[in-house]
Amino acid sequence: MPILSVQQLSKRYGPIQALDGVSFEVPKGTVFGILGPNGSGKTTTLGIVMDVLKATSGTYTFFDQAPSAESRQRIGTLLETPNFYHYLSASKNLKISAGIKGKGENEIDSVLDRVGLLQRKDSAFSTFSLGMKQRLAIAASLLGSPEVLVLDEPTNGLDPVGISEIRELIKSLSGEGKTIIMASHLLDEVEKVCTHMVLLKKGKMIATGKVSEILTTGDVVEIGAAGSGDLAGVIGAFPGISKIEAQDGRLNLIFDSTDISLGKINEYCFSKGITLDHLSMKRKNLETRFLELTQEAPTAKPGKKKPN
Repeated sequence: MPILSVQQLSKRYGPIQALDGVSFEVPKGTVFGILGPNGSGKTTTLGIVMDVLKATSGTYTFFDQAPSAESRQRIGTLLETPNFYHYLSASKNLKISAGIKGKGENEIDSVLDRVGLLQRKDSAFSTFSLGMKQRLAIAASLLGSPEVLVLDEPTNGLDPVGISEIRELIKSLSGEGKTIIMASHLLDEVEKVCTHMVLLKKGKMIATGKVSEILTTGDVVEIGAAGSGDLAGVIGAFPGISKIEAQDGRLNLIFDSTDISLGKINEYCFSKGITLDHLSMKRKNLETRFLELTQEAPTAKPGKKKPN
């Protein structure tokens, strides 16, 4: 049973289509990333599933049931920049948060300890670093022991130390069995923290599934053979190749899997009468894979028909 199931969710603001038929499922116990550049629909998606915004069309369920006040009691949220009273201490700010929630006042010390702020419980919020402020906001979301945490850009604006602190905290909370749904525009953070994801661009879903499958960089083998004009035709029949690219007189072979043997490639070419004078393995970086997923599809030029 998925924790959250989103089906054909759309949201329109006048002429602007903020979301366009987005569907995905969040498995229980995962760290699920909603990844996309600014304006892709991440915050809109979270706003809808947390009942802050109303969808134009589409449906969603939490815990395999229609959204309700009861189901929302099982969810902790951080949808905005931390908004606490600057002159109050961490513990007093959390007491106010607990009062708004109607639960969790007896958990204040434990959640502060959980996010590493117990020793600063009596310090004013104004004395906190950005990373500490973000950890306090996560502490507030933990009041009431929710099963699910929904975090919108939890590392936004933080320095590398703050990002690392939040990253480790999310991993630790996930290790305790909580399902975490987080929106981020940072490719590196989703790749390092999340187990599953949905990729959005301009309100449309590009891909969804396991991070290891969507963001796999794949293997690229570079080959060359002097005086062999038929190299591309010969190597095209080698199993596992998904794409062949010519570059600087050599061929880049892109494979579907990571189980690639350079020896077998060399042996195959030799059996076809071609002696390779260049054979090496390269890795595509994560940014290249991201661009491949999000690049615009080419459009047909005016006056020309698209191929069938």
